[in-house]
Amino acid sequence: MSEQTIRWGILATGGMAAAFTEDLLSEPGARVTAVGSRSEAGARRFAQRFGIPRAHGSWQDLAEDPEVDVVYVATPHAHHVTATTACLEAGKPVLCEKPFALSGRQARVMAELAAERDLFLMEAMWTYVNPLIRRVAELVADGAIGEIRALHAHFGGRVTAPPEHRLWDPAAGGGALLDLGTYPVSFAHLLLGAPETVTAHARLSPQGVDEQTGIVLGHAGGAMAVLSCSLLAGDERRAAVYGTAGRVEIPADFYNPSAFVLHRDGHEPQTFAAPPQRGNGYGHQAREVMRCLRSGLTESPLVPLAGTLAIMDTLDAVRARIGVRYPGE
Repeated sequence: MSEQTIRWGILATGGMAAAFTEDLLSEPGARVTAVGSRSEAGARRFAQRFGIPRAHGSWQDLAEDPEVDVVYVATPHAHHVTATTACLEAGKPVLCEKPFALSGRQARVMAELAAERDLFLMEAMWTYVNPLIRRVAELVADGAIGEIRALHAHFGGRVTAPPEHRLWDPAAGGGALLDLGTYPVSFAHLLLGAPETVTAHARLSPQGVDEQTGIVLGHAGGAMAVLSCSLLAGDERRAAVYGTAGRVEIPADFYNPSAFVLHRDGHEPQTFAAPPQRGNGYGHQAREVMRCLRSGLTESPLVPLAGTLAIMDTLDAVRARIGVRYPGE
């Protein structure tokens, strides 16, 4: 692939695909050369909307397109394993949307295939490449708030989707946990690593997916993460990290924040603000993917596959505690 230009293929044509494509179009060194959908008409409409030269009526055709260097998989998460493996088997590196898969088992199929083919693979966890969140992680690692004792994070909002919507469908990986809970769980993993214990409680829908879930993760040294996600209420996305010498508060949108406040014992609060966001905020991960590809890396050091697999294991453990199972498990 060219040192100057990375040619992207977009797999799927929904809202996430559109938002990511909009950002790619203004990203130096990126060119969107193809889109693939299970509907040729849908692919053509998407291509026309964004000025993409090649439209494919199947995922396989996109995966085999010689004018594509890397594929962004933006399907609903129930299809991530199928779409990603098709691309990897065709020799294409992949950036796959979050949550990475429905289960740790599926995630390992993807990771093992990427390793076998010596291909780049990364979960599109934009939080991990966000400069402000990376600054939080650096401050915590440097001891700015002492030793972490607790972490709180919530992602919720009232959803009014009809009963047939994918959010309520077990076959689609529906429920609050995978759509929203992956963010607080990932945030806890970033700062505390994988937990030693997992406890959880949930309210389940008539279809058998979680409408809201509360999680407590126990970590080495006694630190705990208290996390929650909800499709019923609580239109709030805040987080806080509490240490022996202070705390960090992210008052809004902790997964893609505009600011956070550092409180240190004996010091005035210090606010760290992000510069104005470019586009929809997906440029950071696009740049990380392209940096890795140009460097010949098969994983991102910021979003390593081992971390993604550990997060999927925690999500599996939560589902086991609350009694949510997907068809075929």
